[in-house]
Amino acid sequence: MDNDVFVLGIETSCDETAAAIVRRHPDGRGEIVSNIVRSQIDEHKAFGGVVPELAARAHVVHLDSIISRALEEARMDLSQVDAIAATAGPGLIGGVLVGLTTGKALAAASGKPLVAVNHLEGHALTARLTDEVKFPYLMLLVSGGHSQIVLVRGVGDYERWGSTIDDALGEAFDKAAKLLGLGYPGGPEVEKAAANGDPARFDLPRPLLREKRLDFSFSGLKTALRLAAESVAPVTDTDIADLCASFQAAVTDIVAVRSRQALERFAAEYPDIAPTYVVAGGVAANTAIGAALREVAARAGAHLVIPPPALCTDNGAMIAWAGAERFALGLVDGFEVAARPRWPLDELGRGAA
Repeated sequence: MDNDVFVLGIETSCDETAAAIVRRHPDGRGEIVSNIVRSQIDEHKAFGGVVPELAARAHVVHLDSIISRALEEARMDLSQVDAIAATAGPGLIGGVLVGLTTGKALAAASGKPLVAVNHLEGHALTARLTDEVKFPYLMLLVSGGHSQIVLVRGVGDYERWGSTIDDALGEAFDKAAKLLGLGYPGGPEVEKAAANGDPARFDLPRPLLREKRLDFSFSGLKTALRLAAESVAPVTDTDIADLCASFQAAVTDIVAVRSRQALERFAAEYPDIAPTYVVAGGVAANTAIGAALREVAARAGAHLVIPPPALCTDNGAMIAWAGAERFALGLVDGFEVAARPRWPLDELGRGAA
C-alpha cells in the first residue's frame, strides 16, 4: 500500500479490556498512536484467578468507553480509520465474543473492512512493530495461557516447534503463588519473593529436559513444589522465599535449555541468516528469565528482542498491528467469521513474507 494505514484494534480475550490505534507506514514501519488498557485484576483477585463470566461482563461494561478513549487520544474519529481489527480467538469465548461482535458492529456501521485477528499472532508480530524485526525469526511465547516456541516465517505463516503438554508457564506461576498463599497475579509475586530466597535449597525437577523435543511440562514441577512445601510445613517467610527461588530457578533452567536447543535448530535450518529470538507474553517481564535468555542468545550469536512490558501483556496495540499487517496483504474477513476459544497459530494458513 502506498499510503499510511490506520487500524483500530480491539482486545478482549481474557482479563484486559483494550483498544488502540496504530499507523503502518508504506515501508512497513509501525507506530502506536494510542493504546488504552483496562486491567481486571481487582475484579478477579479475590478468586485467585480469572472468572470467565466476570471477565465477559466487565468487557461489556467498559469496552465502548475504552474504544472512545483510544480514538480520542489519537485525535481521530472512526471515519479516519482504514480498518477495524478484533481478536477472534483463542481465549475465553465470552470475552472474545464481546470484542469481535463490537468490531463487526463498528465495521458495519462505518463501512470499514474487518480483520479477525488471532491473539497469538498479535504477540508474534509485536516485535515487528517495536523493533522492525525481519522474517524469519524465532519466537518464545510464554504467557498465562500459552507456552510455545514458534518459527515465524511471515504474516500468517508459522511453524510450532514446541509447546506445553500441560500447564502454561504463566499458569504454573499462578498456581505456585496460590499454593504458597501469595497474591494474584502469581508471576510478579513469586518473582518478588524469590529475590530474597535461596534457589539451591529445594531440588526441584526440570521435566522433559532429557528429551530432544522442544516441548515444555510444568505440572510435575508444580506438584514437586507442593511436596517440598509440605515437607517443611508450617512454612515460614524464609521457606516461602526459598521455595519461590527454587521454583523460579527450575523454570529458568527449563526455558533456557529449550531456547538454546531451538536456536541450534534455527541455525541448522537457516545457516545464512543471523538468528533473531523474540520473547513475547507476560512472563517475558520476569527478570531472571530475561537474564538467562540474554545469556543464551549471546552464546548463540542471536539478537534477543523483548518488547516493552506493556506490549508483552495483552493489549490493543498488538491486535491493531497484526490487523495492519494482514490488511496490508489484503487479508480481510467477512462478518460470518466466528469467535474461537482455541485457534492454534500454525493453523492460520500460509501468508506472505
